[in-house]
Amino acid sequence: MSVAPVMHFETSPDPRARRRENRTPEETERLATKAGLELEDAAAAAIVRWAVGTFGDRLAVTSSMADAVVAHLVSTVRPGVDVLFLNTGYHFAETIGTRDAVASVYDVNVIDLAPTMSVAAQDLAFGKDLWSRDSDRCCALRKVAPLNNAMRDYDAWITGLRRDETPSRAGTPVVSWDADRGKVKVCPIARWSDGDVDAYVARHGILLNPLLMDGYDSIGCRPCTRRVTAGEDSRAGRWSGSSKTECGLHT
Repeated sequence: MSVAPVMHFETSPDPRARRRENRTPEETERLATKAGLELEDAAAAAIVRWAVGTFGDRLAVTSSMADAVVAHLVSTVRPGVDVLFLNTGYHFAETIGTRDAVASVYDVNVIDLAPTMSVAAQDLAFGKDLWSRDSDRCCALRKVAPLNNAMRDYDAWITGLRRDETPSRAGTPVVSWDADRGKVKVCPIARWSDGDVDAYVARHGILLNPLLMDGYDSIGCRPCTRRVTAGEDSRAGRWSGSSKTECGLHT
C-alpha cells in the first residue's frame, strides 16, 4: 500500500492563496458567539457542515494523532481538508506511525508543523531537556508558536476537545472566538462522552494510536506522558507530578 505524503512546514502550512471573507474581527467574533448558542444542541456533523460552509478552505483541523475521529468526521463533509499535526520532535514512534496511516487512509491533507528549532538546537539554546525544567516554555516553542504561525492561513480551526476530559474543559463551547489567535474555534464533539467516541470508532473502523491499547489514555510528547492507572482521569498521565494540565494550545 502506498503512503500518502505528509507535507512539512516550519511556518505557513500552505503557500496557495486562500479565499478570505471580508469580515472584521468584531463581526467574526459575533458570528462565532451566535453560532455557539445556536449549535449547542446540534449533531457533530451539523456543526462541521456549518464550519465548512462558513469558512471553506480557510478551515483546518488540528490533530494530536491519538485517533482519527475528528479527521474522519470532517473529511466526510469536506474531503481533502487540511489536518495540522504539531511534530514536536518528542513524539512516540506510534504517534508518527498513526500520522502516516491517517495520511494514507483518509481523504485529508496532513500537514506537519515543525518548530523553528530542532530538539538539538533547542538543547543548545536553553539547555538539555528543557521540558523537564520549564515545560511551559518547551510547549510554547514546540507547540504554540508553530500553530500560531500556521493559523495565519486560516480563519477557523476544528479540534477534538471534549467537556468530559477534564474539569477545565467542562465549559468548552461547540463554537467560540479564540481571542488570542483572532480565529474561530470549533469543537464539534465537545458534548461527546467516551461512549460516544467508542461508538463512532466502532461504527466507522477509525484508526487509533496503538498506545491507547497500552494504558495511555491521553497521548502527548513522550517525555511528558505516562500510562494512567485505575481510577485516574484520562489526562492524569500528562505532565505527571506537576500542576500543569494544558500545553497552552487551549487556554
